[in-house]
Amino acid sequence: MTPLLDIRLDRAASTTLAEQIRLGVLAAIESGALAPGARLPSWLTLAAQLGVARGTVKSAYERLADEQVVVSAGSGGTRVAKQAVRAGSGIPSETLEATPSQYAHLLAPPTMFQMGVPSSDRFPVGLLGRLRAHAVRAETAARAVYPDPRGELALKREIAAHLALARGFDCRPSQVFIMAGFTGALGHVLRLLEVEGGTAWMEDPGFFQSRRALELARVTPVPVPVDDDGMDIAHGIAHAPDADVVLVTPGQQAPLGGTLSLQRRMDLIGWAARRGAWIVEDDYLGELQLKRRAAPALASLDGFGRVVHIGSFSKTVSPSLRLGFVVVPPALVERFNELVLCLGSSPGPAVQHAIADFMREGHYMRHLRRMKRIYAERGELVRATLEGLGYEVRIGGLGVLLRLPDGAPDVAMAQEARGLGLGPEPLSRWFDPQSQADRGLLLGVATADETRIPDACRTLHDLIAKHL
Repeated sequence: MTPLLDIRLDRAASTTLAEQIRLGVLAAIESGALAPGARLPSWLTLAAQLGVARGTVKSAYERLADEQVVVSAGSGGTRVAKQAVRAGSGIPSETLEATPSQYAHLLAPPTMFQMGVPSSDRFPVGLLGRLRAHAVRAETAARAVYPDPRGELALKREIAAHLALARGFDCRPSQVFIMAGFTGALGHVLRLLEVEGGTAWMEDPGFFQSRRALELARVTPVPVPVDDDGMDIAHGIAHAPDADVVLVTPGQQAPLGGTLSLQRRMDLIGWAARRGAWIVEDDYLGELQLKRRAAPALASLDGFGRVVHIGSFSKTVSPSLRLGFVVVPPALVERFNELVLCLGSSPGPAVQHAIADFMREGHYMRHLRRMKRIYAERGELVRATLEGLGYEVRIGGLGVLLRLPDGAPDVAMAQEARGLGLGPEPLSRWFDPQSQADRGLLLGVATADETRIPDACRTLHDLIAKHL
């Protein structure tokens, strides 16, 4: 049976429709939706589905054939090649896509309910495109010099001003360092703090990639449970009083969504000051508090210089920017300066200047206000639909947590859901391997298309029923 391809065309984009179709077919192949040997829709069928001319689809298919991604089988139609080759590489896709399973989410194409990425259907593409084009022209016309690996001053100033206004966190631009996303920032911070061989409190459940980053930095993560008030600080002090660093998501806990209470914030900072420990504040979704104003940054309460604040634009603008930042206490600025000047690498100046303009002209705050409203509406629709199907659910940050019975195979369910065009995350994956993991599915609301939510929830319901 010939599959229907989930290809969305943007007629306002600078990319041709034929190229968008080609990329859509490639994404379907890479996600597994089109397996080797699978038959593609005919030119006529796909053209009718997408509302384009047959010649547009033909052009896309011919390009894919030239790249050996598809082959024409005569009366058998157009089929995916047995060993699909990526454009221009000449290398089988299996070779290029040998990615460890725990990192597959980083390279996954856009999917319904996918966690960790913002909506792309409501973003002011044209506006940011113009800002980026202007910044690229200015960069091209400028003298050829090495960019400052600490980041462009224009963006550092805008970030410092934004943190003061929106997060109650006063800092100087000299304390702000532009990094390649959250992961790039975390790697530099762990090197800065010189905690190799030590231990770190880690939220349980917590972001599995951060846990692995600690291990790769030769820091032993100690799981600390969380509840509606965030990380249980008393538990951490009782079970690991000599920890060297704490990695915490105080604004909205990842993945359950609780906000670290004021009392726990004060207890954490007080303990860190007495112990001489460091606190790494991962401002995961801190900007996107859907039900109320964003909580102040944990660093705004730090009078001892123990909190290092990490933020990014991956959830608010786009992960493709690879744009994050670190704000270090004044006493660490000189040391971090040398570390970044010697070993650092920030994104190119053009993208930094474009985002600086985006913020300075007020577009960023307007975009945040608009998306918070849209995400809240989508989250409520997902919640109401799943509750109507009999599930216990809760909204946490930009995810809806669908609880499952103990022992339910949430990992297998999530893997099977991907073959159905859905991208939930298994909750058990977020727990420390030695912990008693809860079971559930995390559904991203940012990528939830309102028109598809009812059908997608029913598809998920059928899949769950098959496994329970």
